[in-house]
Amino acid sequence: MAQQYSKVGSLMRIPRSHENAVTLYGPAFATDPAGAYRQIRESYGPVAPVLLEGDVPAWLVLGYREVRYVTSNPQLFARSSAKWNLWEQVPPDWPLAPIIMPNPSATFLDGPERQRRVAATNDSLDAIDRTDLTRACIRVADQVIDQFCGDGRADLLAQYAVPIPLLVMARICGIPQEESADVTRDMLLLGTATAEGAEAFGRAFGKIRELAAASRERPGRTLPHLLASHPAGLTDDEIAWELFGIVIAATGTSNWIGSALRLMLIDDQFSLALQGGRASVEAALNEVLWKDSPLQNAPGGRYATQDCDLGGWRIGKGDMIVLGLAAASADPAVRPERVDSVGANRAHLAFGHGEYACPYPAAEIAWVMARTVTEVLLDRIPDVELAVPAEDLEWRQSVWMRSLKALPVTFTPSVTVSRPGADLSG
Repeated sequence: MAQQYSKVGSLMRIPRSHENAVTLYGPAFATDPAGAYRQIRESYGPVAPVLLEGDVPAWLVLGYREVRYVTSNPQLFARSSAKWNLWEQVPPDWPLAPIIMPNPSATFLDGPERQRRVAATNDSLDAIDRTDLTRACIRVADQVIDQFCGDGRADLLAQYAVPIPLLVMARICGIPQEESADVTRDMLLLGTATAEGAEAFGRAFGKIRELAAASRERPGRTLPHLLASHPAGLTDDEIAWELFGIVIAATGTSNWIGSALRLMLIDDQFSLALQGGRASVEAALNEVLWKDSPLQNAPGGRYATQDCDLGGWRIGKGDMIVLGLAAASADPAVRPERVDSVGANRAHLAFGHGEYACPYPAAEIAWVMARTVTEVLLDRIPDVELAVPAEDLEWRQSVWMRSLKALPVTFTPSVTVSRPGADLSG
């Protein structure tokens, strides 16, 4: 279907369907994302024309049923960004290009080749012993807390929630402890879209590539060893790309933990966790996935393989579909606003849906990490309190990720501890 274009926008031609599109960027998505998505839904329905950074046109899917429809039909909505119809129009320095640019990982593959790679990754993740994983989380959490427990104050985001999942993943991948801090710093630099971030990518990927190659030399039970011994026969490069994607995903777990700790510190409904009510930890983690999902929107989530209708709009072949995961989880058609608590309901879309959703073993590992490191903190620092008024806590300005800027707290200083934990690097 030939598109008609109008000279609107700063970087490219805008199709007429997007002349009155919503700009999917700006402070509203940090201060009140729920309100922003509610307003978009009221104006456009379950699907809305949007302009991404640089006024690049795309379609935001906000409806719960519509997101499930798109993610359940890979023949009509492909995952590979190579199918995007605007690659020739976006400039090389477009901020979102590094996120959606195709790479050799299974994330951007379709068909049998993807199935081969995903089978190896899922089986390998499933083979990680959950008891050892829990013990490793406890050990890492204790080591991190020991660095600030005597101070009586800390930023629980930068000093706790952010580094721990990456440090645990370093253990799972067999990265030596003396190198894990450097690799963790590099992984955190990847999202900065700077020359320093590009250099960090080279260092981090190089280390992971070394692990993939070395995993064939001797038996072991780390994730690289499991991938290397899988019947799918992954090459060293394939192993490296899958490992890289898994480690990057750990940053979402960091944001999840930070948001859950915030919730337990400001909301009476979950404050029982601070007095030893461990059921509240699970509930708070689940509540965050519904209301403050770490991944708010999936940029370049899908691409239409042919002209089609979706949510009352005509979608062109090759158009980009942004999956509004947070908006869909808040869709009043499935979660009425009068329902205050979600309880144990896990029908949210925080982990995606369909063939390209976060694999079940990966989601389970994220749950083990988030629950364990949250409980360790509450065990070690039971009198933790916010160091600032709750309304002074700030969210990072991003339409893609939901993350606090900081979580400053105070507590009674305590001594360091030493508890046994699994190495996972054998």
